[in-house]
Amino acid sequence: MKASPAEQQELLRLQSIDTRVAQLAHRLGSLPQTAPLAELAQRDSAVRGTRAEAIGALEDAKAELARLESDVALVEARMARDSERLQHTSSVKDVTALEAELASLAKRRSDLEDQELVVMERVEEAEVAVSSIDLQRAAIVTEVTALEAERDEAAGTLAVEREQTERDREVVAAGVPAELLAFYEQRRARGAGVGAALLRQRTCGGCTITLTGSDLEQVRRAAPDEVVQCPECDRILVRTDESGL
Repeated sequence: MKASPAEQQELLRLQSIDTRVAQLAHRLGSLPQTAPLAELAQRDSAVRGTRAEAIGALEDAKAELARLESDVALVEARMARDSERLQHTSSVKDVTALEAELASLAKRRSDLEDQELVVMERVEEAEVAVSSIDLQRAAIVTEVTALEAERDEAAGTLAVEREQTERDREVVAAGVPAELLAFYEQRRARGAGVGAALLRQRTCGGCTITLTGSDLEQVRRAAPDEVVQCPECDRILVRTDESGL
């Protein structure tokens, strides 16, 4: 392939821009906030799981408390009925039976009220646990909000720079002959993003191999408008006064 030395040297400008675009893309994909945000997401997931368990414990305790309160209400209602019956009976047998049942109901109510106190403590402890977890989640949300703001600002700045760099690339690429540009793109796809490299002091800027022997002699003999490639990495070698030929 033929291309003037000036056209070949434009490939170095293009390569520099492409390298910068790749660097910006890498920075956008690995912003410093990304890892902390991922860690916070894991923490939040764990905290949400803990909260679900705490809410379950709280609801169980409240349900048990409601059951005990209902049982107490039933016992008190029955005591009220028995007391009413006791006031209106003259039967010694009925009085004895009602007094015995009232004593039993009073004992039952006392036991239920003791259980209520225990369960009320469980409810309070569960509510404290849920509140503590909610504070943890609120703290995580605050951290996430701050990090996302930092990330978005950094990403916005990088995105603007990338857009400008891509526009610069279009300008430079437009000045490279279509056939040479296509060959460069082919080399770049195969060369991990590097399609053209400066030959400086007989050393390839792409793979850092120093040309010697027949490889060096072949490049030396090539015409200035001949597009040559590195015998090691196959990238386009751009020759300048720095090439040491």
